[in-house]
Amino acid sequence: MTTSELTLPQLRKEPRRPRRVMGAGKQLHAGPVTYLVLTVFALVSLAPLVWTAVAASRTDHRLAETPPPLWFGGNLFKNMQAAWDQAGLGTAMFNSTVVAGTITVATVLFSTLAGFAFAKLRFRFSSVLLLLTIGTMMIPPQLAVVPLYLWMSNLGWSNQLQTVILPTLVTAFGTFFMRQYLVQALPTELIEAARVDGASSLRVVWHVVFPAARPAMAVLGLLTFVFAWNDFLWPIIALNQQNPTVQVALNSLGTGYVPDQAVIMAGALLGTLPLLIAFVLFGKQIVGGIMQGAIKG
Repeated sequence: MTTSELTLPQLRKEPRRPRRVMGAGKQLHAGPVTYLVLTVFALVSLAPLVWTAVAASRTDHRLAETPPPLWFGGNLFKNMQAAWDQAGLGTAMFNSTVVAGTITVATVLFSTLAGFAFAKLRFRFSSVLLLLTIGTMMIPPQLAVVPLYLWMSNLGWSNQLQTVILPTLVTAFGTFFMRQYLVQALPTELIEAARVDGASSLRVVWHVVFPAARPAMAVLGLLTFVFAWNDFLWPIIALNQQNPTVQVALNSLGTGYVPDQAVIMAGALLGTLPLLIAFVLFGKQIVGGIMQGAIKG
């Protein structure tokens, strides 16, 4: 009997083959190839940091030999002390903390407010303003150095920390990043419900927008802090060695007829330690926030 000769009741009685569906809550387990690939990528990513630590623990004479050293020596703390004294890293660390911390807080706050406005508020020329904001990301930052320096000089802020802080209090990337996140993560109905309950705009932002945007704010804060801490081009132009950030201070270690490579590596390691500490302390919360935001979205 062919399929065409079967009646409808007979077709209904035919048992269906059960489909294999993965049960809810079951975890996917990675195979040995996945672990191997991840291990290789982790080792490649850690190699520059490990080499910096190895070079910082050796002498300049040993670094010039062939083959180069592949394990730690006994001069790490001596070279760190030399880099700390020669570059004045005490003042530089304090300045970088103030600069990076202020820029991070301001960028996260203003970018979240601007991103919320572009994502959920309706006002004239919003699309044009968003395109202009994104368009500023296409302009090379080197083009703004000369007019920015003249502007800061006219304000009398030369060699002062506000010269580095003011131009980066808000970024186009941060605004676009928060806008894209809030479009999906923040339901419009939630905002309307808050307004129906009589909440003002400030209360809506504080009690609705900020909790919903917290995962993205954590990611943006980490990225902004790393960028502000590692920024070199504008601080080397705007500041001097008497009031430097970490990157400006480390630049002084490379001067001289024969720079000491071991001391330079020790200074670079000292300049990287705050970033590593921040990631160790807050990395778990940031990753957890990302996963929470992904589930909500």
